[in-house]
Formats: sequence, C-alpha cells, structure tokens
Amino acid sequence: MSLYRNPSDLFHGKEVETTVTTTKDFKAITDNFGNLNDVSKAIQNAGVKNCGLIFGIDYTISNRMQGQKTFGGRSLHDTSGPEMNPYQQVICILGETLEALDEDRKIPAFGFGDVRTKDNAIFPLKDEVMCDGFNEVLDIYNQITPTVQLSGPTNFVPLIKEAIRIVKKTRKYHILVIVADGQVTNEKVNQDAIVEASQWPLSIVVIGVGDGPWDEMKEFDDGLPARQFDNFQFVNFYETVTGAKNAYAALALSALMEIPEQYQFIKDHEILRKS
Repeated sequence: MSLYRNPSDLFHGKEVETTVTTTKDFKAITDNFGNLNDVSKAIQNAGVKNCGLIFGIDYTISNRMQGQKTFGGRSLHDTSGPEMNPYQQVICILGETLEALDEDRKIPAFGFGDVRTKDNAIFPLKDEVMCDGFNEVLDIYNQITPTVQLSGPTNFVPLIKEAIRIVKKTRKYHILVIVADGQVTNEKVNQDAIVEASQWPLSIVVIGVGDGPWDEMKEFDDGLPARQFDNFQFVNFYETVTGAKNAYAALALSALMEIPEQYQFIKDHEILRKS
C-alpha cells in the first residue's frame, strides 16, 4: 500500500464542491496576550480541553538554501550538527506545549514537497500515520529526514485537505501545525484551501523557519476576507526566538495567541456541529 496521498484519493477519488461563504464582518484576530500563562488561561476559559493535533513538515529543496542568514549557511534539515535544527526546535517547543491539549496524544504527522510527493500529495512520517506524542514525532523526524530527497514546489493544499478530512472523520476541533521554509508556489489555490478550511473546526498555525521572505504568509494571516473566521496564524521562528529571554515561551506564546478567540468563534457559530 502506498504511503503517499493525493488530495483526490483523500476524498475517495471525487472532486469536492465547496461553497465559500463571504463573511462581511470578517476581521483579523489581533494578538492580545503578553505572556504564555495568559494564553493558557484563555484557552482553558474558552473550553479547549481536548483537541486533535496534526503536524506537517516542509521537505522542499529550498530548505538547503534558506539557512544562509539564520542557520549558519546549513540546510534547515541538517540533523548532523551539535545543536538542533529549526524543525527539531519547533517540534520540541510546540510539542511540549500543545500536547497538553490532546488527551490521547495520537498525532498524525506528514511530510510534503519531497521528490515523490512534490506539490500534489503528502506522506506520513510514520507507516502507521499516528505518532504517540511529540517525542515520537521528533524521533521519527530524526530517523527519516537524512533519507528524504528534497524537491518541491511548496504547496500546503494537500496537507490542509487531509486536515479537513481528519476533522470530518473525528468530529472534533483540531490544530494543524505546519513548519515551512517559505512562500507557496501557487498562491491562489492555497488561499482557496485556507478559506475552505474556515468552514470547519480547524486552526492552522504556520511556523516559518529560515530566511524568508514572509510577505505571503502575513497576508494569509491577516487577509483573506472570504473566510468564516481568522483561522490562520503565522509565526516567524527566527524573529520570535532571537533575543528572547525564554525562546520556548516566546514561540509558544506566538503560536497559541489566536487559539482562544478562534475556538470561541467555532463554538459560538456551531461550526463543531457541522463536522
């Protein structure tokens, strides 16, 4: 059985018609919190007790060059150095933080952009798809990354489609964490996928690693008024952790900043029922 998934396969080989509702009162969610403790309390107050987590890793070839300024000229996926690469750091920091929200600790983790999936499919990091917590996500990442052949182009759509499929199947709120090194190749199809995802109880958090640029990701974060709600949060990893007294808290704070208001909107507008 092939481990590589194409969006058409995820929807049983049929095209999925999506009705996009333009929300006249759409507004970008502002970053309202000053420390991680405040965010954690807000998440609890919003009622986020058990949500599903999904992890996506960018294996496009640009990772080889994107560490020129921010990772000593090394590939962002270099696992041979004495210190963790940016992907490993994100997995560790967000893993410990987000795992507390996931009671069963079963985390589907996927890669995209390698020589086999390119921009039209994804592959599970683990044969069984589900990883047992973020420690296993990190372990599997460390095992397979040296063997993955980087390619491209960059496309979030297959991963977002899979996240929607998981939400439909499990009928519960999920957070999709995508760790990526730059802009997507086809902006329009990615915009459409993000808009489609806003019809479902799904938050998307993109952690940008490497040198950028990040203009497109910022537009996805605060633009796209056709969305039901602001379901996309972008975090510049290097900018966030550089100079921070506590890099762990700084990244976790930035990644989780919009989750309380997103989840509150999902509850208030009964989007969970739709799933």
